[in-house]
Amino acid sequence: MTHEPRCPVTQFDHHSPEHTRDHVAIYKKLREQTPVAWSEAHGGFWVLSDYASVYEASRDDDKFSSARHDEYGGPGLAVTIPKAPTQFHIPIEIDPPNSAPYRKLINKVTAPKAVEKLEPMIKHYVTGIVDSVIETGEADLAIVAGVPAMAVIDWLGLNPAEYQVYVDAMHTLVSAAPGSDEYRHAAEISVPWVEATVREHIRYRREHPGDDITTYFIDAEVNGEPMTDDEIYSILELVISGGVGTTASLVTQSLVWLYQNQDERRQLIENPDMLNIAIEEFLRVFSPTQALARTVMSDAEFHGCPVRKGDRALLSWASANRDPEQFADPDEVDITRWPNRHIAFGVGVHRCAGLYIAKALAREIFTQVFERMGDYEVDMENLVTYPDQGTNAGFHSIPVTFTPGERLLGNTPLFAEHYTKAG
Repeated sequence: MTHEPRCPVTQFDHHSPEHTRDHVAIYKKLREQTPVAWSEAHGGFWVLSDYASVYEASRDDDKFSSARHDEYGGPGLAVTIPKAPTQFHIPIEIDPPNSAPYRKLINKVTAPKAVEKLEPMIKHYVTGIVDSVIETGEADLAIVAGVPAMAVIDWLGLNPAEYQVYVDAMHTLVSAAPGSDEYRHAAEISVPWVEATVREHIRYRREHPGDDITTYFIDAEVNGEPMTDDEIYSILELVISGGVGTTASLVTQSLVWLYQNQDERRQLIENPDMLNIAIEEFLRVFSPTQALARTVMSDAEFHGCPVRKGDRALLSWASANRDPEQFADPDEVDITRWPNRHIAFGVGVHRCAGLYIAKALAREIFTQVFERMGDYEVDMENLVTYPDQGTNAGFHSIPVTFTPGERLLGNTPLFAEHYTKAG
């Protein structure tokens, strides 16, 4: 990486306490003053904050590579700054055209028709989670954030009762401050456990096929050849890491906002057909994945700035989604906004493949919260946000009270109907 003067230079650090306190204001200032700027934090990187630059960079895979280049920025997950200590992720860390056959396989099981088949399972877990608190009249509403992890783990054929370890391994790495005790525990304890468990599950499924997505990938071929255990593990780890964090981030932020905006909450309760469009607006305003990184692969001038081969760049979907050049009144949450060309799931070949699953999960969570605990009141003084909101924003704890209700699954254990054990 070169050390020549950059133009302009910003003090931006998406892992700082200041960013966690008010990342919306920080990104707004960047868009207005320095939409493409150089930060000296974390070894130095470009931060792209306006819609035009983020959109262009995310579609230029030759110049802004998603692939893992350990020689630039050190080893680890290429799409975060600093890089996270995870295994290689397919297909997000493979540039086109080599990513295409993997993406084709993933798209087949994440397309809208395929996701429809998951809806009964999703409903089961949401019902079970709400059942676990509905009779008490008080709860931590962030508990619903566990549903995405349960559903994804079950989908893969793993044991959903162990979902919390997967959350710690994959979500804590991007929601806790790098170097913190929580971060170290995730990296040193939970991540190795997940790797060992998932790899054993792959080995078991090779000998004992099941009706799950792991078996689907074992049976699949890439360029006429079956995938190795390493390739399958790489895909599954990415699916888990995406599944446990994105929807949790979206739902927790939206539920707090809906408490603060009772008229809109009432509208959605009384008009459930408005929910799909409202979710698109929540995705825009509360972009679950705040930003992802790329590596510059050639010297060039980009929006007036001299990017150089080996530079790292952070593309902020969250900031781009509040760009007034693209969205009227971008800081206003309009649950009727349409069309809504947000890029919360990214742009280009690496657009999130799990977007339809995320929307289905969010839709069922909102639906049941509205129907069964729609008068919830949030204890705003005791909200607990993610300690680091550089990659994902959201709430770890949302204390609420509500009118108690009845269980819908009786005394059936939450995991009884969808318990799977890998040998």
